[in-house]
Amino acid sequence: MSQGLEKRYGLLTAIAMVVGIVIGSGVFFKAEKVLVATGGNLPQGILAWFLGGLVMVACAYNFAVMATRYEKVSGIVDYAEMMVGTKYGYFFAWFMATIYFPAMTSVVAWVSARYFCVLLGWDIVGPQAMTIASLFLVGSYVLNAISPKLAGKLQVTTTVIKIIPLALMAVVGTIFGLKNGILIENFNGSVIADVQGNPLFTAVVGTAFAYEGWICATSINAELKDAKRNLPLALVIGTVFVVLIYMLYYIGLAGAVENSVMMEGGETGAKIAFSTVFTQTGGTLLFVFVVISCLGTLNGLMLACTRGFYAMAARNEGPTPHIFNGLDKVTNMPTNSSAMGVLMAAIWLTYFYGANLTDPWFGPFCFDSSELPIITIYAMYIPIFLMQLKKGSGLGVFNRYIAPLLGVVASGFMVVAAIVSLGKAIVYYLIVFAVIMCIGFLLKNYGHEKME
Repeated sequence: MSQGLEKRYGLLTAIAMVVGIVIGSGVFFKAEKVLVATGGNLPQGILAWFLGGLVMVACAYNFAVMATRYEKVSGIVDYAEMMVGTKYGYFFAWFMATIYFPAMTSVVAWVSARYFCVLLGWDIVGPQAMTIASLFLVGSYVLNAISPKLAGKLQVTTTVIKIIPLALMAVVGTIFGLKNGILIENFNGSVIADVQGNPLFTAVVGTAFAYEGWICATSINAELKDAKRNLPLALVIGTVFVVLIYMLYYIGLAGAVENSVMMEGGETGAKIAFSTVFTQTGGTLLFVFVVISCLGTLNGLMLACTRGFYAMAARNEGPTPHIFNGLDKVTNMPTNSSAMGVLMAAIWLTYFYGANLTDPWFGPFCFDSSELPIITIYAMYIPIFLMQLKKGSGLGVFNRYIAPLLGVVASGFMVVAAIVSLGKAIVYYLIVFAVIMCIGFLLKNYGHEKME
């Protein structure tokens, strides 16, 4: 199934995929939300970042173990198919291609535009932001479709660039805060705003988007050199590094400005913090790195998004596989799958705007598409981990029993946290989810007769 795809990526690109997709928009986008969710309680916010990271590492480790044994077309889909069965693998692939990949990609396109608009002083929900978001979305698609090798090199480059503002804020912000006492004050300060529901669970769900994306790296396993070695290394090294840099960055922010200022700053909170520590000019320059960071995340997500329908077609599954399994003779890219991927992302970008950025278009069916699809995927991990207990012969006690049980607990925790913090929004999301999955069921064998 993977014979048509060129082995073009190495370990460095794989690590850059993990780190580069995860680090980017989320840590800047959600840092203020975590503060608001906890009412300005800094220790509780740090705990939320730690718990969210622990969930990611636990799940990534299990898939790293599976990656040493299975190598086909699209990592996570391979694992779902081998562990649970071909039908489950198909529906997992359908979910990834129609909901997860495009929903995440569309949100990151808007977040990239949002910070670009903040940099220029424009409205983040106005026509400027949506026009730029669409431009970023299409530009990322063109890059991945026309020159996948260049897209891989860009992923490595932007990953290096995006670590710069995080590392500088982590180190300089912490020193700055210790000298002027802001960091100690923020640590010792009490809750400064009323919170509803369970603040810790709400904050952890907020971190889910910031930590998400690492699974997209498994979508290129058929294009990785020595994938059974390089993909597990990338998953483990990348996720652990991300948890450390996120927690240090969050502490650095607390040393830059008071929690109340960060919470009131809204979308400009990160810029206020950078400008405070590095002066207005330095803060603006570093904020340019933030925009580049977001674009690097968008590039990595689009890289996975363009392969969504190909992952089904390569298995002779899903609608018209003879159309979506075609590879371009020059670029060796699944061209038709790429076109469908960017269309799905455009649909979800339209939904995100209508549900979250303007007067609601969809009534009660308005939910945050940056969070709920993530919770769904954690629920879908659970059967895979449970079957690892049954099928993991020869893996040793830790990898066969302890690691998958930790994965089940971590995934279950995210699902429970979402239910507690998001309430009724989950019901309406699940209705949309069910409708899309039913469409997938109806189209499972559509167009197959043309291949006979």
